[in-house]
Amino acid sequence: MTLYSAVITLILIMDPFGNIPVFLSILKNFESEKRRRIILRESVFAFLVLVFFLFFGRFILQGLHISQPALGISGGIILFLIAIRMIFPGRGVSSSDSAEVYEDPFFVPLAVPMQAGPSAMAFIILSSSQYPGQWPMLLLAIFIASVVCAAVLTLSDFLRKVLGSHALKAIERLMGMILTTMAIQMLLSGIKEYLS
Repeated sequence: MTLYSAVITLILIMDPFGNIPVFLSILKNFESEKRRRIILRESVFAFLVLVFFLFFGRFILQGLHISQPALGISGGIILFLIAIRMIFPGRGVSSSDSAEVYEDPFFVPLAVPMQAGPSAMAFIILSSSQYPGQWPMLLLAIFIASVVCAAVLTLSDFLRKVLGSHALKAIERLMGMILTTMAIQMLLSGIKEYLS
């Protein structure tokens, strides 16, 4: 695994462009400066959660007696389902769903599961289990991906005005297509490892 592939995979999984409408909907009752502070804070929380799973995820797996092939196969399936949802989105978050959200959202849902979701955690655990000696590279990958996602989400108002909702949907679906192929590769690798 290279730094480039790890960063790209994490950004695709964390899906900052797909999260823009949800973040704007949840934070619409806050002023832009307060909204930026909340996004940065939640991005830090998401980063810390992923770092936790980088260092302690292997021990959780060992305690639960989950093998690497099982994690690879399940991780591939989870990524595939996430990718399918990105390509064929269902009902989004409507204004009525969050019209009464005036409380400062803390940790949930903007940090977990919107940024550090099950698929990102599974990817980090799988990568740290398969490449235990590459934890500095994985740590750097988590940091870079978190910074990119935080930057995209901080600029969400601007991006929605410049690109428009249709362009954001197109970008999300393109990212879903790329993630689909990566999910299938992860699934095939898990099956191959199990059979061997």
